[in-house]
Formats: sequence, C-alpha cells, structure tokens
Amino acid sequence: MSAPVKGPASYFPSIEKKYGRPIAEWKERIRTSPLTKHMELVTWLKTEHGLGHGHANALVAHTLAEGSGK
Repeated sequence: MSAPVKGPASYFPSIEKKYGRPIAEWKERIRTSPLTKHMELVTWLKTEHGLGHGHANALVAHTLAEGSGK
C-alpha cells in the first residue's frame, strides 16, 4: 500500500475535479506567467481563473518548489 499524499499535492485531485483542468496545465500556466512571486501568482490564479485561496496556494507552492529543486 502506498503512503497517503501529503502537502500541496494532496489538493490536486479536488483541484482537477472542481476546475476541470489537469494539474499539468495549471503548472504550465504558472511557469509561463510573467509573475514570479508566490503571492502574486496566488492572487492571479484567484482573480483571473477563479480558484480558491487554498487551491491556488497549493498549486503555486508545489510548482515553485519544483523549480527550485526542492
């Protein structure tokens, strides 16, 4: 049996279900955005794409952590 998913990735199934787009697409949007700061990206996802704060925060945190090699 695999360990339960923890951290930001634990939100991914509900994000895909609620907003109808795969996580890879959201991550690509974040990576290609001209914005670079965490809260700027969270605010952008909330205002431009209608995501809730927790979902936007989880996507940004996970995507930025990948970019920094964490």
